[in-house]
Amino acid sequence: MALSRVCWSRAALWGSTVAPGPFVTRRLQLGRSGPAWRAPRSSKLHLSPKADVKNLISYVVTKTRAINGTYHRFLGRHFPRFYALYTTFIKGIQMLWADAKKARRIKADMWKQNLKFHQLSYREMEHLRQFRRDITKCLFIGLISIPPFANYLVFLLMYLFPRQLLVKHFWTPKQQIDFLDIYHGFRRRSHLEIITHLRRASALVSNEKLRWHLEDLCTKVQNGTHPTAQDILALRDCFSTYPLGFSQLQASQMRALSQAMLLTPYLPPPLLRWRLKSHTAVIHQLDRALAKLGTGHLTPQEVRSACYLRGLNSTHTSDDRCRTWLGEWLHISCSLKAIPGAAARKGHSIHLREQRRLWPDKNDSSNKGDR
Repeated sequence: MALSRVCWSRAALWGSTVAPGPFVTRRLQLGRSGPAWRAPRSSKLHLSPKADVKNLISYVVTKTRAINGTYHRFLGRHFPRFYALYTTFIKGIQMLWADAKKARRIKADMWKQNLKFHQLSYREMEHLRQFRRDITKCLFIGLISIPPFANYLVFLLMYLFPRQLLVKHFWTPKQQIDFLDIYHGFRRRSHLEIITHLRRASALVSNEKLRWHLEDLCTKVQNGTHPTAQDILALRDCFSTYPLGFSQLQASQMRALSQAMLLTPYLPPPLLRWRLKSHTAVIHQLDRALAKLGTGHLTPQEVRSACYLRGLNSTHTSDDRCRTWLGEWLHISCSLKAIPGAAARKGHSIHLREQRRLWPDKNDSSNKGDR
């Protein structure tokens, strides 16, 4: 190597054109064929970023479910009462959210198809009516939670007063039965007052036959006799004029009717009258939609809910009895649509429904609580 370098230096100094030897040429070529001429290495990793994200999400979800299951088992083993409240609250949130999505879908369909409330199906109308009542209660809870640190007090109040502050989604099965019995007890207290008002007003009825029929019906109801639908419909002319017309009702009568319908009776008389009108109009629209659908297409739970809304304590009544009672109710309600005049129909629907609520069956022991 030293000799070759000397030869190259002499050639450069003397300008010699001697070509380099093969050994030198090979060394130069090997020196030039370095990393610059080498082919790039191929990567051995071919994973997609989307696949990595999906695998990460599935791993996180799996771990979260496992931790959640362990947490539930821990609560159920060591704190059973708290676990029962916790599961009821979580299920209530889920059911309320599902109701909100369904109500939103119904409202969107109404807007797209330009439909009114009374043009909906029975189940859609009932869902909207119940959801409005539930969301009103929830909005009240939200309002009292606005002040700073008030949410801690609200949780305590919800635990102590679930019937007054929570909707039925957050009630336990036992609480649902107990609370419905309590609400029906409030309605029962107003029945005697309603009958008393009817007796007093019967003396002012101009038609002697109708006056006698009304007094006889009040006596039957007080004695526990189950009147027929014909007995009720024969009195519908009494509720279109003075003194039992809707526009002639006194404040005490409207308060008693509001309490029987589970409405707030502590309102000024104009608001009481408007509230009764809107409530009875909605029930009448529900009756017409239900008569079109048929009670045979309702589930047992839907039948019980419909009967309870209209005044029967269906929590302690058999399914067959509830369907029979609801069929008689619909017969009376749908017969009122032939009466001319919107005010007359509303007045009849209020008073006749209140009398229909007082129909206990002497032969049915399950209705002793309704008397």
